Amino acid sequence: MSTSIAEFTPEEIEAARVLFAHESDFLCGVVALDGLPEAAGVEVAFAGRSNVGKSSLLNTLVGRKALARTSNTPGRTQEINYFTLADEIYLVDMPGYGYAKVERTRVEAWTQLIRDYLRGRASLRRLFLLIDARHGLKPTDIEIMELMDEAAVSFQVVLTKCDKPKPVQLDQVIAKTLKTLAKHPAAHPTIHVTSSVKLTGIDMLRAEISALAAG
Repeated sequence: MSTSIAEFTPEEIEAARVLFAHESDFLCGVVALDGLPEAAGVEVAFAGRSNVGKSSLLNTLVGRKALARTSNTPGRTQEINYFTLADEIYLVDMPGYGYAKVERTRVEAWTQLIRDYLRGRASLRRLFLLIDARHGLKPTDIEIMELMDEAAVSFQVVLTKCDKPKPVQLDQVIAKTLKTLAKHPAAHPTIHVTSSVKLTGIDMLRAEISALAAG
């Protein structure tokens, strides 16, 4: 598999800007599969270790400061949160994994919810797997990749906080990430490198989601 940084044309980026200028709203929080909204339209999910910057990325994508809650406390997102975009796309914020200061029974329950969702959501077009650019892949990230390989769920890596490491360190993380992804059949062949602070790569990630919405 050939893997690289995702790129889009100016026209595709503009179409994505228009799409993300539409209204976005919180729809519901789900703690069990029977609470999932009706599967309709395009659905993309965001998963990652706690404190990877998932809520900040979602807020930046839609241009709102508090659509998704941000917190310095790992494990705050304890349910699958659904947000709507342009009344035709579901943006799905999944519970963070890899947290330590949470009761084991709750961790197991959240983990099972994630597994059940990934295996049974036919409308899920792609899962964006967020990785902290300062630290790179961790064993728990590899476990999620293996789960998505098993469930045949297409996933794409998004490196977050790319403004934090030095350029040389960032290049090393990118190279290691691409090398690992080549071993996973469910991995999308390109990755996104982003910063919610500097807005790096946000237009490209919007274009990726817009392309999925366009079919």
